Amino acid sequence: MEESNSKRFGLMFFVQDYIGYLVAERGASPATVRAYREDLDDYLSFLKDTYQVKEASEISREEILAFQSSLHKRGLAASTIARRTSTIKGYHKFLVRENLVSKDPAQMVGIPQKPEKLPDVLSINQVCSLLDGMPFVTPLEIRDATILEVLYGCGLRVSELVGLDLDRVRFDEGTLRVLGKGSKERLVPFSGLAIERVQIYLQDSRPYLTCSKAHPSPALFLNARGGRLSRQSVHKVVEKAGLRIGIKNLHPHTLRHSFATHLLEGGADLRSIQEMLGHSDISTTQIYTHVQTAHLREEYLAAHPRNNS
Repeated sequence: MEESNSKRFGLMFFVQDYIGYLVAERGASPATVRAYREDLDDYLSFLKDTYQVKEASEISREEILAFQSSLHKRGLAASTIARRTSTIKGYHKFLVRENLVSKDPAQMVGIPQKPEKLPDVLSINQVCSLLDGMPFVTPLEIRDATILEVLYGCGLRVSELVGLDLDRVRFDEGTLRVLGKGSKERLVPFSGLAIERVQIYLQDSRPYLTCSKAHPSPALFLNARGGRLSRQSVHKVVEKAGLRIGIKNLHPHTLRHSFATHLLEGGADLRSIQEMLGHSDISTTQIYTHVQTAHLREEYLAAHPRNNS
């Protein structure tokens, strides 16, 4: 392959060709095009100013790595550096495919891994304060307290909770038949205070919520008008409960994360937790091992007698 095409034009020349390809072949939106252009302008300007690179064929792997390093020094987030690296790799692959250069210097350049964000988890004491502090007198108070108990006691997603129908609660088996992502059904253990609260809710709360409906909803959890409770309503219930114990912006998923983490800390098998959560891949569940490790480190830092420096 000849390098004459590359040498005939300046370093920035083929960027427009690549942008045209993104629009025509991949349907890139204006916002995506703008982001790609800004990434490439920054990259190629760095090569020109730092290494006096004039042609695309002159770019080396070492110079790309130097650009990555410069992004780190500028304090850019790992996710931003990963995106820019992906843009660069796509650009160089395009140049080779279109016979504009003979080699791809970015082929062996890795995309930095985004740091894994550990899920927010409540301590066991916080969970107890949250659940035990819920008022439990009026029909709506009983319902709300029961919702929190089931979210934490069974590790359900909000969509799974509001999708529960009465016939999916199996008191005799001590299970909930939950319809999860992809309409996959799974059995979730259901016992202790969660069962007790649901039984009280069915006896002392739900009948008052259905009385306004000529055709009662089959849903387990109802709103004040007797219809199926919405996801937004559950979010509000959980957030309000969190504020009661001084936690702002408490999310229902935090109770699911806490459920899994506390089970793992209590000695439960990771595969069993995977099944209860409805994860299709064990790697998704393994995040809780990192949470557990982080928690152990916090305990160590707080309690070890040789760490009070």
